[in-house]
Amino acid sequence: MTDTRDILSPSSSDAPAAPVAAVREHRRTHHGDEFVDRYEWLREKDDAEVIAHLEAENAYTDARTAHLSGLRERIFEEIKGRTLETDLSVPSRRGDWWYYSRTVEGSQYGIHCRAPLASPDDWTPPQLEPGVDVAGEQVLLDGNVEAEGAEFFSLGSFEVSADGSLLLYGVDTEGDERYTLRLRDIATGENLPDEITGTFAGASLSPDGRFVVYSTVDDAWRPDSVWLHEIGTDTASDERLFHEPDERYWVGAGFTRSDRYLVIEVGSSITSEEFLVPADDLRAEPRSVWPRREGVEYSVSHAVVAGEDVLYVLHNEDALDFELVRVSAADPTGAREVVLPHEPGRRLEGLSTFRDWALLGYRRDGLQRLGIFDYGSGSVTELEFDEPLYTVGSGGNPEWAPPVLRLGYGSFVTPGTVYDYVVATGELLLRKRQPVLGGYDPADYEQRRVWATADDGTLIPVSVVWKRSFGDPAESEGEQPRALHLYGYGSYEHSIDPAMSVARLSLLDRGVVFAVAHVRGGGEMGRQWYEDGKLLHKRNTFTDFVAVARHLVETGYTTPDRMTAEGGSAGGLLMGAVANLAPELFSGVLAAVPFVDALTTILDPSLPLTVIEWDEWGDPLHDPDVYAYMKSYSPYENVREDATYPRILAVTSLNDTRVMYVEPAKWVARLREVGADALLKCEMVAGHGGVSGRYNSWRERAFELAWLLDVVGLADQPA
Repeated sequence: MTDTRDILSPSSSDAPAAPVAAVREHRRTHHGDEFVDRYEWLREKDDAEVIAHLEAENAYTDARTAHLSGLRERIFEEIKGRTLETDLSVPSRRGDWWYYSRTVEGSQYGIHCRAPLASPDDWTPPQLEPGVDVAGEQVLLDGNVEAEGAEFFSLGSFEVSADGSLLLYGVDTEGDERYTLRLRDIATGENLPDEITGTFAGASLSPDGRFVVYSTVDDAWRPDSVWLHEIGTDTASDERLFHEPDERYWVGAGFTRSDRYLVIEVGSSITSEEFLVPADDLRAEPRSVWPRREGVEYSVSHAVVAGEDVLYVLHNEDALDFELVRVSAADPTGAREVVLPHEPGRRLEGLSTFRDWALLGYRRDGLQRLGIFDYGSGSVTELEFDEPLYTVGSGGNPEWAPPVLRLGYGSFVTPGTVYDYVVATGELLLRKRQPVLGGYDPADYEQRRVWATADDGTLIPVSVVWKRSFGDPAESEGEQPRALHLYGYGSYEHSIDPAMSVARLSLLDRGVVFAVAHVRGGGEMGRQWYEDGKLLHKRNTFTDFVAVARHLVETGYTTPDRMTAEGGSAGGLLMGAVANLAPELFSGVLAAVPFVDALTTILDPSLPLTVIEWDEWGDPLHDPDVYAYMKSYSPYENVREDATYPRILAVTSLNDTRVMYVEPAKWVARLREVGADALLKCEMVAGHGGVSGRYNSWRERAFELAWLLDVVGLADQPA
């Protein structure tokens, strides 16, 4: 049992004693291999002893980091001081209204509003200024009011009906990603009697405003069903439009921008299928676009070309980086016209169709790209930007026939920027660049891409950013090496793209270099990059990160005693693995909601998401080779008796349904057995994304950054 009486050593108030978790042997046997798990009992979330242990861990972490309280407060004030607390987003047009959100100094959550168009031809968003009244403004939802009395608050759905009269919104007050859907009459501000509990995120209103389409999850937290609710009727009579029995697949649904179809999407990590339902007949039988085939992924976008209803299908059948074809909406399994053939190295990621053209998203040379796709010629006009590293994407484009496209842009040094792109002329209209207060100047910072060589000779891209006044970290010969913080993820084909962070300035302004290792398993360099970092190639993710760390040491950027590492979720698995592989390379490791007990989780199909995850990690329950491979790298099983570990901070949340708190709790207990200096911080009311509310999240990040600065000896360094 955890000893909660002696959080501090009786001999010295300055020497905290770590909680010691009880040892209770639990034997796990698969494929002839037995593993004795000493801390599996910590999985019992409702056990008072487990809660006492987590609270003891929090008290210990508080005691061990008490000396950083002043630094935490300074960093919090730095984040707060750089943030325009009372601010407004750039309005986005839909129907007869401009929609936007505002934040108010002192308030945790956003306020969602709208204002009327000046005229039907008005495509220039109004210039909104903090503290200035907006003519005709209506407040649709105030998150601060909705969150009253709750320690956690998150919106999972937010949509206004096409005629502008109804608001649909979904709220989670626990952090477990189960949302309660409500409908509000915007004219009166009163909620309708309709209330649907236990839904998944992403509900939609039908174009005619009569129905709500929503999804629910099974016992393993898998979205498996799509439902139809007729507004004004008893929710007990809601109809299930679709159910997916195969536990490997997620289900989601949404309407096309044209409002012609409801699209039901079914997908695993490697296979997908989409179904169409006419938006004017939602009780019709869903019609498959292409029957699913193992290993084939595709996505569908509806358009009207030369008066014909067509579907543009982005797919990877015999096309590793995907190709784009056009088919008849009436007969999608018929003739396919290839409009953008497969081009190795150009990973097609998505197509957004509008009335007159489409917006193509793709990736080339490790960067996101956007291009205007012409329906008639099939040509793509790429949008060009002048920074060597940047991120660009579309957003806020609900209209079917706009003359402009709303874009979001940024880099490691350029704050988030909103543009409207005039398709007819190619003009970029700057609508807003997020203010960074306190005299921030992008020219004070520099970013570059360097390349590290992996064990097998593969070149791994590394993004690096630093403050110029401290000098170029690659040219510091004869000087004290710089502190460097290395971030990584490397799973699910998810790319870590360049983005400026206000909180990160608290590191950069103290001389810390920030770097991202774009390791295999992510999607930065195309689909093969992902394939080479999953399943029985997963170790590439970990060895790539180690190779990047070694490269940064060998090229003079830093030294092991001044380098820290960070990753979250699957990136937390990366942190646990590299701590075992190369503990000598890092002085500290920050693991957020870390997937460090991966084998235990993936062996248990009753746990949330496990069966779905077999496409990513393999199926160790039925395949002895996968079992042996996962056991060879799973951080919990591979904690080393002979290693001197860096300092470790694991951050988790009690209500996380994606990576359960028990994984880092067990990992920290095991690390302590071998003498590692490991801390556990468990948010008792939060989910996978951590605490809710912007001030709470700033304080959470300030806690982590203060710990990182302490690890590299910069706790007293002024910003």
